[in-house]
Amino acid sequence: MSEKRELVLKAFRGESVDRVPVGFWHHFTTEDEWLHGFENPGIIDKNKAGHKKFIAEVKPDFVKLMSDGFFAYPQPAFKDFKSISDLQTIEPLGAKHPWISAQVELVKSLIADFPEDIVAIYNIFAPVTYFKWLVGKVSGGDDLIADYIVENRKALKHVLDVISQDIASLSQRVIEEAGADGIYLSVQSIQDNRVSAEIYKEIIATSELRVLEVANEAKGHNILHICGYEGARNNIELFKDYPAQVVNWAVGPEGISLAEGRNVFGGRTVLGGFENGKDGLLYNGSKEAIQEKVKEIIADAGSHGLIIGADCTFPSDISLERIAWVREAAVL
Repeated sequence: MSEKRELVLKAFRGESVDRVPVGFWHHFTTEDEWLHGFENPGIIDKNKAGHKKFIAEVKPDFVKLMSDGFFAYPQPAFKDFKSISDLQTIEPLGAKHPWISAQVELVKSLIADFPEDIVAIYNIFAPVTYFKWLVGKVSGGDDLIADYIVENRKALKHVLDVISQDIASLSQRVIEEAGADGIYLSVQSIQDNRVSAEIYKEIIATSELRVLEVANEAKGHNILHICGYEGARNNIELFKDYPAQVVNWAVGPEGISLAEGRNVFGGRTVLGGFENGKDGLLYNGSKEAIQEKVKEIIADAGSHGLIIGADCTFPSDISLERIAWVREAAVL
C-alpha cells in the first residue's frame, strides 16, 4: 500500500495522521456536455484527458473520478411522459445496461492510467438528481419534483426506487469490477418549500439510502456530498444518519463549521473548509492567506477525521498551484 493510500484511508477511518489529506476537483467538460457523453464518445475522451492532465499536474492525495457525460439516466419513458402517473410501471435498466457498463469501463481506464497508487472515488448522484436533471434540463427541476409529489407521490417514489436500483448496481460494479475504492454520492435538499423534511424522508431518502447501503456492502469507502451547487441550501439534518464514512457540505453557506458538522454526523470524518467559487479565498487569495486558512481549519476541526477540500467542484480555470499551497500547510 502506498503512503498516500494509507494516509487517506487512515483519515477516512478517523485515525491519527502526520499530514491532513487534501482533496479538490473540478469538471473536465462543460455543463452543456454533462448529459451527452453516452451518445458522444468525444465527450468521454475529453473527460479522460482532463483526468490525466489533472492527476499529472496536481499529484493529488486521492481523486474523485468525474462522471462527466453520464448525467443523463437513459430511461426511454422519461422522454415523452405527460404526467408522473404515466411512469408507475417503469422498470430498472438492469445492471448490465450499456450506460452502466460504459461507466465501469471509464473507471477501469482511468485507474489503469494512474501514475501512482491513490484512492479513487467515483462520482454518483442521488436518484432524484438524475431525474430532476432530465425534467429540468440540468439546472432546474426542483419545482417539478414538488409538483409530482402533489400530483402522485406514490408514482414519484416508484420512479426514484427504480432509478435507485440502477444507481446501486452502478455503484456496486464500479467498486467490485472497475476498482474504485468507493463512491461520492451527491445529495441535495429539494429547493422548493413544499417539500418538507418529512416528505423528503418519506419519498426520496429511501432511494438514496439504497445506493449507499449497496456501496457499503461492496466494501466501498464512501463520501456523502451534500451539494450546495449554485447557491442551493440544505437541511443537513436530513442526512445525518446516511451510512457514509466521510461527509462534505458547504460550510460557509450552511453556516455549519466542520467541527459542528462532525457532531451532527456522529464523529465521522469531515471533508471541506474552503468555498469553491470564484469569489472564494482558494480561487483569489494569496499563498499566505490560503495557508493561514488551512491552519485555522485544522485548529478548529482537529487533525483526526479531517480532509481539507472545498464545498463542491471548483472552477476549472483555477491555478493548480493553489492546491499545492494547501497541502504544504497541512503538515502537522
